[in-house]
Amino acid sequence: MMNQVQAVGGGWRVARWAVGAGLLLLPLAMMQVVDGWNWGPGAFLVLGILIGGALLLYEHAARKGVGMAYRGGVAAAMLVAFLIMWMNVAVGIVGEDNPANFSFFMLIFAAAVGSYAARGEAAGMARAMLGVAVVQLLLAIAIATAPSTVGAARVLTLCGVFAGLWLLSAALFHRAGRGAG
Repeated sequence: MMNQVQAVGGGWRVARWAVGAGLLLLPLAMMQVVDGWNWGPGAFLVLGILIGGALLLYEHAARKGVGMAYRGGVAAAMLVAFLIMWMNVAVGIVGEDNPANFSFFMLIFAAAVGSYAARGEAAGMARAMLGVAVVQLLLAIAIATAPSTVGAARVLTLCGVFAGLWLLSAALFHRAGRGAG
């Protein structure tokens, strides 16, 4: 028999996956309404992989039975990784066909490697996410000061928001590591 905590968690799980499905269906609806919004099957596949991958990774963390702070850290990291990947695939953070966009994929890879090295332990995850936030800011400065960069203010703003989300994730993992959530 399922206890009340499992029932509530199950409701949130359904809600997460429903929002993910809604995000996947949103471009389909927009294609019917907006001229020039034409997605092929490949675009839906990529978006499905991004959304499904983020949700599956969160589900894995949620099943470990960890506290809300840890889950929040995972959610913040998944959100920022999803946003970076989605924006980079869609139009490029630095602009379309700019080789500097590859750096953002390497940033996500660094977060994954840091998470793996931390073995999912909260204190190690906090350090890994802090490191990724620092690298995000250094990457922003390097790209914005490059002579070929157009829209440096936009890159700095986006990377500042992304770094803020990485720092939020680090703070939540730190709190979880201290046993506060």
